[in-house]
Amino acid sequence: MLEGKVAVITGSTDGIGLAVARALAGQKASIMLNGFGDPAAVEALRQELSVQHGVKIAWSQADLSVGTQATELIEAATREFGHVDILVNNAGTQHKSPIDKHPMDKWDLVLALNLTAPFQTIRAVLPQMRERHWGRIVNIASIYGLTGGYDRSSYVASKHGLVGLTKAVALETAGSPITCNAVCPGDVSTRIFYKTAKDMALRDNISREEAVRRVAATNMPSGNAVAPAQVAALVEFLCSPAASEVRGSAMSMDGGWLAR
Repeated sequence: MLEGKVAVITGSTDGIGLAVARALAGQKASIMLNGFGDPAAVEALRQELSVQHGVKIAWSQADLSVGTQATELIEAATREFGHVDILVNNAGTQHKSPIDKHPMDKWDLVLALNLTAPFQTIRAVLPQMRERHWGRIVNIASIYGLTGGYDRSSYVASKHGLVGLTKAVALETAGSPITCNAVCPGDVSTRIFYKTAKDMALRDNISREEAVRRVAATNMPSGNAVAPAQVAALVEFLCSPAASEVRGSAMSMDGGWLAR
């Protein structure tokens, strides 16, 4: 489905981003990975994906929270592959504290990575998408881009901003074969989620399975966390021909969180 296409996926050396990379490589897209990690481990991952799917895989360690490195990531991918057709803005961070105790440097970091970096990557990639008359931009926002939350003001603000940016870009590209959408997951079963569950299991002397259910059920009526592969499948759909008229959507995947 995506043979000949090139995807840049930020924050893709683990978690949701890596699941997206696997999904798009499975559809024969070449991939520019981005993120931190042990170089030997990431190189092994790069080779694994390339051999498994028969596509070219590259890796950039660009720190998107710093200066113009987000723009430089698009430039590096263009040099490596010749063009970029798909952009998935997944890299993100958060800081938890009440707003009156929230350090300004943490505010600046969260906004830089969660909102300014996607603005920069989109701004850098759109001209070549317009020139090639095709493009897919998917921003991994959060359920906190659609609702509020305690003790995470910078994260909530940045994700609401990312949903707004998605809608603005969708309108600017509405008359073209370029689409821009956001995916808004609830709790996702990443390493951080499982660490929270492990800590609960030890503290409350319950099974790991029960702890996982309780952590998920804190916010999600289904009692199930979202799997990274499920988020990736939605991204894969948004990159498909069937999604050509899905524009400016903020698609929640939240186990019923917002249905309450």
